[in-house]
Amino acid sequence: KKARKAEVVFKFRVTPHGEEGDSDRAPAAVVEEAIAESSMASLLEQKKIRMPEGQALYDAQHATTQQQQASQQQQAQQEETAQQTNNEQEMVVDPFQVQGKIDYNKLVDQFGSRLIDEELMNRFERMTVGKGHVAKLHRFLRRGIFFSHRDLSGILDCVEAGQPIYLYTGRGPSSSAMHLGHLVPFLFTQWLQEALDCPLVIQMTDDEKFLFKGTYDEHTGDNLDHFANLTMENARDIIACGFNFHKTFLFSDLDYVGRMYPNIVRIWKSVTTNTVNGIFGFDGTSNIGKIAFPAVQAAPSFASSFPTVLQAARNSPMACLIPCAIDQDPYFRMTRDVSHKMVINHKEHKLGGKPALIHSKFFPPLQGAKGKMSSSDSNSAIFLTDTPDEIDRKIKQHAFSGGQESKALQEELGADLEQDVAYQWLRFFLEDDDELERIGKEYGAGKGEYWSTGKVKKRLITELQALVATHQERRAKITDEEVHKW
Repeated sequence: KKARKAEVVFKFRVTPHGEEGDSDRAPAAVVEEAIAESSMASLLEQKKIRMPEGQALYDAQHATTQQQQASQQQQAQQEETAQQTNNEQEMVVDPFQVQGKIDYNKLVDQFGSRLIDEELMNRFERMTVGKGHVAKLHRFLRRGIFFSHRDLSGILDCVEAGQPIYLYTGRGPSSSAMHLGHLVPFLFTQWLQEALDCPLVIQMTDDEKFLFKGTYDEHTGDNLDHFANLTMENARDIIACGFNFHKTFLFSDLDYVGRMYPNIVRIWKSVTTNTVNGIFGFDGTSNIGKIAFPAVQAAPSFASSFPTVLQAARNSPMACLIPCAIDQDPYFRMTRDVSHKMVINHKEHKLGGKPALIHSKFFPPLQGAKGKMSSSDSNSAIFLTDTPDEIDRKIKQHAFSGGQESKALQEELGADLEQDVAYQWLRFFLEDDDELERIGKEYGAGKGEYWSTGKVKKRLITELQALVATHQERRAKITDEEVHKW
């Protein structure tokens, strides 16, 4: 009911003991009456005496207040727990999982790699753009997406001295359709091949995917052939990235491992089970193939694993550069530790026989700029098979926004560009630096053409639809025969 204001008037009469006929009352009775009257006044002051309707309203309001307080306490506890969980997961980065908010500077310190500084970037530009191989540095370098390295300066020493180098990258075929996150290292590797004018080997680890994700059925057997078929499908997407056919060797482990086997055996001999378990977290429940596989991924780091393709023996001076996401670094830390046993006269090798690496940051999923994109959640990714309508729907419905809740707040505060997925994706795929800078300034300030989330998402949709359509057109022309040629 609607609350009403009321005025309560208290009238007191103070009489000395013995006046107005009270002389015959016992002092104790007077005291008891005074106490009773005092208690009633106290109850009135505390609003504890009410009419039935008012008391019911008061009780309901009191119950609601208690519920709200309990809910707020529970929410605060949940937020505190979530924050603690997030803090615990901040740096969970290994070849098998990426969780939480990634602090890349801290990750570099933990892994022991080095940031690509301005001096190294300028030298890289002189060795590539300066020689006329490419028009400018790749946007992934200009924007710090490839940001960390091991011995990249040694690779540039080789280029400067005219000594041979080659590139090595790979793909674990886990799904028939690759997504944009899978495309990132191949786009950059294609540019590196052109910029450095060097050979490239691409490893398809169908064996690894079977060892880690394979299944067995007593009626149909195992599904190893399934992963071999995925290799063929993924190879089409990789070839469509535009690599130089005459300088590229794409191979399946299931087909080619025999040629690498001598080097694989040497790595097995050099690395203990305790070392592998410590790096990758294997234990007694892991199948022996998982424990053995790191040597298979390490072997292509040495030119002698390709005696025909690279015409290299164990004393080859050819150095290897591996572009990869930073979560793959543990494989090659292990590789670098045993490289002196893999290359004859390793002291004469520019890098001591070790492979060099250049690391990328993770491509964020649609739901938020943490971790990396996954094939297991179709709504977290844009796949290279998606239609224009699917791209439009996924970006509009699922791309996490760093914008404000209302137009007024957006115009006042602007967007959080670090958290906004649409803007972060434009950093990966929009080539024009000036346009990207303009979008960032306007969206971050909540002013101009790109003041809102909708405007930025629309620009991203246009860019991705064009990118995916071009890729699909190239892929459609690649037959099985073409794949086998590579």
